Amino acid sequence: MQTATLETKEALVEKKSMLRINNVSKIYNGSITALSEVSLDIPEGEFVSFVGPSGCGKSTIFKIIAGLSDPTSGKVEMISPDKKETVMDRNEVGFVFQHATLLPWKSVLDNVSLPLELKGVSKKERHERGKEVLEMVGLKGYEKALPRQLSGGMQMRVSIARSLIAKPKLLLMDEPFGALDEMTRQNLHYELLKIWEKTGMTVLFITHNVFESVFLSTKIAVMSARPGRITDVHEVPPYDRNETFRSTPEFSHLVGEISKGLQH
Repeated sequence: MQTATLETKEALVEKKSMLRINNVSKIYNGSITALSEVSLDIPEGEFVSFVGPSGCGKSTIFKIIAGLSDPTSGKVEMISPDKKETVMDRNEVGFVFQHATLLPWKSVLDNVSLPLELKGVSKKERHERGKEVLEMVGLKGYEKALPRQLSGGMQMRVSIARSLIAKPKLLLMDEPFGALDEMTRQNLHYELLKIWEKTGMTVLFITHNVFESVFLSTKIAVMSARPGRITDVHEVPPYDRNETFRSTPEFSHLVGEISKGLQH
């Protein structure tokens, strides 16, 4: 039986903030308000899911955090867990998009090691690191394969491995499992939780699937329809994540509470 154990809330309380989203708003073309005064404080090491209707600004928040877009007002503060009150380097942020976006002419190993290649890291060093992260996501032995030879779930594993190769402190995941079948999605849930626990990084995760958010997260931020606001934040107790967890009363209760919040 596969099992992943989330850390206790007491342990999370002791952690320092890594990310502070302070009254962030985003207006496009001077008239379309995508986000309205979004605020959230995220301690290091948490797994936080963002759920909400399409168009509520979830991806916009991630782009602002990653430095790919600027807020119209408000600010995002990223604090390095290794340096007191020092702004975290954007290079310490990994991003997994909705689609794997692999280069079809490059091998799995070369796709994974691309971020280090762009930084000028030697081929030997980046391939050594690439093999390590491929093993971490369960793709040892596929180093020479091309993307077209992989299933959709395996391609997403490659994308996750690519985001991990630079050892990020913060990992942003924008609905990475949305296009996958349920069995593949659930298998990747276990793999992702194992990676999260092993690395200790902070994970922010976008999903439209309430069941997925409850299974993975330590905290769930519920967002309203546009203009996007955080209307509620749910703390998820430290249950063991295994095959039976989804059938427990506790799981059903949390799913019901979050679904109710989305309806309102």
